[in-house]
Amino acid sequence: MDILIIDDSRAMREAMVLAVESLGHEGEAVSEGRMGLRRLREERFDLVILDLRLGEEDGLGVLSAIRKQHPGQAVVMVTAEGTIAEAVEATRRGAIDFVEKPVQLERLGHVMGLVQKTRHLETRLAELETEVKAHVMEPQFASQDASVQGVLEVLFRAADSPASILILGQSGTGKSVAARAVHAASGLRDQPMVTVSCPSLSRELLESDLFGHVKGAFTGALRDHWGKVRAAEGGTLLLDEIGELPLELQPKLLRLLQEHEYERLGENKTRRAEVRIIAATNRDLEAEVAAGRFREDLFYRLNVITVTMPPLRERPGDLLAFAGKYLAFFAAQMKRRVVGFSAEAERCLLAHPWPGNLRELRNTVERAVILAAGPAILPGDLPVGIQGGGSAAAGLPVVGSMMRLEDLEREHIRRVVGATATMKEAARVLGIDVATLHRKRRLMEAEVAELRVAHSGG
Repeated sequence: MDILIIDDSRAMREAMVLAVESLGHEGEAVSEGRMGLRRLREERFDLVILDLRLGEEDGLGVLSAIRKQHPGQAVVMVTAEGTIAEAVEATRRGAIDFVEKPVQLERLGHVMGLVQKTRHLETRLAELETEVKAHVMEPQFASQDASVQGVLEVLFRAADSPASILILGQSGTGKSVAARAVHAASGLRDQPMVTVSCPSLSRELLESDLFGHVKGAFTGALRDHWGKVRAAEGGTLLLDEIGELPLELQPKLLRLLQEHEYERLGENKTRRAEVRIIAATNRDLEAEVAAGRFREDLFYRLNVITVTMPPLRERPGDLLAFAGKYLAFFAAQMKRRVVGFSAEAERCLLAHPWPGNLRELRNTVERAVILAAGPAILPGDLPVGIQGGGSAAAGLPVVGSMMRLEDLEREHIRRVVGATATMKEAARVLGIDVATLHRKRRLMEAEVAELRVAHSGG
């Protein structure tokens, strides 16, 4: 845990920092309440240890200011000469405990243990809320397809082992859903699961996001920061699209996998981390190794348990089941009386190759629910390239047909974004810069939002 100590006595500050660190936590100390409030604005702390007597400042007043600024902040009051009335008042203002000086190490450890347990329960509650939302938005991790059932069997048999798991497959095939299912089936289910998106940040920011940094490590590093390795301690770390992990960071990840050690950016102190690694990618890592873009030793360290998620076009039974789940969700969300697909619409869905897999299917069903005029989705409610004919079989818009150029462009952008892992990759395929792609996407999303509003009462 990260603990902030606010005490006007230098000797007490130093003693408390040593005590906190001896219990395996990180301590930082300041001498004034206003400095403590500033640090709380700058950084997140799991616990504040606050002196009741702060020279000319009133510790109870500082406590009130902390609770007003950060309502959920855990605060323990300490004092050498407190009264029962002050202890009661501190509790009334939100302190979780009131401890007398000199603070005994055992007493401090007990208090910190309670705070740690509370933080863990709060984190787990947030994770469960996220899982509930994800369960509504994502198809259940079950399948009627034999190849997917084989994948499930391997994953669930490996779930309780500490071995690294590598999940391969096209973008949008449900790799992250599979990873969450593995975590939920493992003995780590009550511990955190944290995701790192490897292609989302620059090399320096990704290293900071993964391992953390200290103040001044790079331009803009205004304060210490704990990375996601620390956040996943005792649980699971999902490295999404690991095939795009910069080559410079790969030795550090290998060290984490082999030795369970890492260092924050700009810091020489070696730290230990007990985390289970699950990696996912849409790239051919063996080809990346041959091309020199991925370390061979890291590939072999990750390649302990490996599965490949089949693309959606190879799972027709799953496709219609997933489409039905998405339809039910969006119909309930938008209060639309849409209950199913017509037989013709189902044939269109089955004929389409779905290069964007589940992401493309989700967007398609959302659009269809918005546009549907009756209780069943018809082919005309689907995007042009899915409505049927030769274009549907090829998975392309109808080039040369009687459609506007902007509609053709919109459909092409939608498909390329759905079939690629990142906006950067999509922009490269389309031959435009990322800023232009973001602008076009915002315009497309605004049109969908207008459609949703216009048809919300359907």
